[in-house]
Amino acid sequence: MAQRILYLSQWFLPENSDRGLRIAKALIERGYEVEALTGFPNYPTGKIAPGYTLRPYMRETLDGLTVHRVFLYPSHDSSSIGRALNYWSFFLSAFIFCLLRARRFDAIYVYHPPITVGLAAAISGLFTRRPFVLEVQDLWPESVATSRMGGASVLSRILGPICRFVYCRAAVVLGQSRGMTRRLIARGVPEERTDTLFNWANEDAIESTGSYDVAALAFEGRFNFVFGGNMGKVQGLETMVNAAYEAARTVPRIKLTLIGDGVERDRIAALIAGRGGDVVSLRPSVPQSQIGDVFAAADVLILHLIDDPMFAFTIPSKTQFYMAMGKPILIGMRGEAAGMVTDIGAGVAVPPDDVDAMARAMVDMARMPKSALIAMGGKGRAAYWAHYSFESAAATIANVIAKLLNPAPGMVRRNR
Repeated sequence: MAQRILYLSQWFLPENSDRGLRIAKALIERGYEVEALTGFPNYPTGKIAPGYTLRPYMRETLDGLTVHRVFLYPSHDSSSIGRALNYWSFFLSAFIFCLLRARRFDAIYVYHPPITVGLAAAISGLFTRRPFVLEVQDLWPESVATSRMGGASVLSRILGPICRFVYCRAAVVLGQSRGMTRRLIARGVPEERTDTLFNWANEDAIESTGSYDVAALAFEGRFNFVFGGNMGKVQGLETMVNAAYEAARTVPRIKLTLIGDGVERDRIAALIAGRGGDVVSLRPSVPQSQIGDVFAAADVLILHLIDDPMFAFTIPSKTQFYMAMGKPILIGMRGEAAGMVTDIGAGVAVPPDDVDAMARAMVDMARMPKSALIAMGGKGRAAYWAHYSFESAAATIANVIAKLLNPAPGMVRRNR
């Protein structure tokens, strides 16, 4: 009989990423029976997605996968109260579901953040005796303190003991970078219960399909830096905006296009309106099926995170997406993500929050021969397929679960 896995995440399709569905299908292809437990889709707007009605429970099938949706308080704004209600309501619903039904599964695979999802698996596991694998994308409580959300410092102090409990209870903890894995070990997770799971790109979205009207972006005749993704506080988008205006004073054809949604969008729109001109363009989110068209038309893909020690060991998932696109990258970060780009010659790194340094890099890249830019993009794409593809990640996950559920002779499966 096939072993059964419950994939547990607060976020799932039709929210922005198909990550959970891809992991579930990869495990199914390897012989496991998989179902998903999640909330009602409300990210990133904080409003329930069209086609869904908030209720205590709903079961649906997505691409052949059984998905259980449980109640949560929909919210995704800068209010710590709203965000806390969002996290804790899903925790309670997920905990009840796991308490009642987790015994049907052999193990639970948990996507974190938020840590409250892991807490539901950890506490219910005290009763159901079901082990769980914890995939850590953001190291809490550090990332909460960095979020600039109202009341974040108080919230992070509350979350500290919760994080330690969840990390201790997990059978395996996966960090999204080598630096994060080292931090998890430093926080008390035994090294033999850790591994590193690098993020991958949406490989279906990296190829240009021609379905998006790129002409509407007015790229023609300009040197185009393009950012696509969440517009949150930690992205520090004002650094990119101010740098673009500064760089355009030297190279007038420089243009920055920001594509996406998030809590900072209105503030950035006001900043651009105040500066005027056509140096920076703010565009709405583009479907994943069409983002490849936009990125393929860019000259350089750009990302930035605010200056915080935590980001020295954080690799934003768009780093891998940019690499897979085969475009040169301008990254405003320190640490592992910056090294990932520059060590292979895939782009240029500048210190975070440094408008002058980013402006100089924009000017330098705009003046580079096209052949040099193409070479940068090619190196990034080659590195992606060699080390960061979905197949590499799926193999890591499957290996971790196989070792957990089928331990070698003499090993004791962690199932306390």
